[in-house]
Amino acid sequence: MKGLIHIYEGNGKGKSTAAVGLAVRCAGCGYFVVYSQFLKDGTSGEIKILKEIDNIKVMICDTRFGFTFQMDEETKQKAGKAYQQLFLDVTKTAVKQHSRLLILDEVLDVINSGLLNESIVIDFLKGKPEELEVVLTGRNPSEALKELADYITKMEKVKHPFEQGISARKGIEM
Repeated sequence: MKGLIHIYEGNGKGKSTAAVGLAVRCAGCGYFVVYSQFLKDGTSGEIKILKEIDNIKVMICDTRFGFTFQMDEETKQKAGKAYQQLFLDVTKTAVKQHSRLLILDEVLDVINSGLLNESIVIDFLKGKPEELEVVLTGRNPSEALKELADYITKMEKVKHPFEQGISARKGIEM
């Protein structure tokens, strides 16, 4: 079965949630999944449960850098090196383990922030194993990434509780 490329993008809720759902579905069918998360701190509810599923390998950055708008230049340089290494480790693991699915959660935002060179991602996608399905989540994918994608799903915010001062809630948004 040929592996396709998915982009879940937009300013609405549901990008990571959709990726988690696909990871669970794929693992439930007996396939090996690599689930990686960029920019997040690894404490959201889905990470805990994904780690408990035998054929899902969760890979996150050990160092917490905060949101990109909070980073000074020195922190951005450190974060860039860490996220590039995470990307290399994640893709190497997915290939070595003959994964059916690779999730790159928030990778679009890492690219857009200049913390990961898009050309590295594009080179991987062009040369990925034939059977590997890849999901990229985040905002504002480039035209080059859109061209490579087989699926593009846009989550559009119409209304969100954040606009009324309601922060992210444990178990729902995180």
